[in-house]
Amino acid sequence: METALINMFMGMGVVFLVLILISLIINCFKIFPYLEKKIKSNKDIQAQNEMEQINKDYAGKDIVLMIILKGSVVFSADLMRYLNINVSLDFMQVSSYGSSSVSGELKILKDGQIDVNGKNVIVAEDIIDSGNTLSALVKLLKKRGANVEICTLLSKPARRETQVDVKYEGFEIPDEFVVGYGM
Repeated sequence: METALINMFMGMGVVFLVLILISLIINCFKIFPYLEKKIKSNKDIQAQNEMEQINKDYAGKDIVLMIILKGSVVFSADLMRYLNINVSLDFMQVSSYGSSSVSGELKILKDGQIDVNGKNVIVAEDIIDSGNTLSALVKLLKKRGANVEICTLLSKPARRETQVDVKYEGFEIPDEFVVGYGM
């Protein structure tokens, strides 16, 4: 009898844990119905228009695609497939976040390897929130002599604290937590 009760409670515990996990997953992905619908309906058209614009803007020119690690790697891989211009790849990992909030100071965790002086650089970002980190990065790249433009998959203008000029933008989204697609 005692063993049967223990087994019953353990079985209920597993069911309870599964229900909690399902609830967490649903809450984490609450933005995806909106985003997935928008991406499925507009993905090819919007991505194609954005990439065609990059191809037109840089026809006959070389660019450095500065991929911001780690979140933008998947987006950048898709981005490169559309480009029919000469592209050199470089990677940076940066942060301006302190232990609990935005510190405003740019921290370079991994610097790019290509000398960007006099080069056309497109910064590939997965998502722009406050704009603080990206703004500081653009200033740094311009100080190094680069002609810089920004290309992002997602933009959250409601969270913007610092103005950033985004030339190539995939989707504008509400101020919600987003996961997936490498983010």
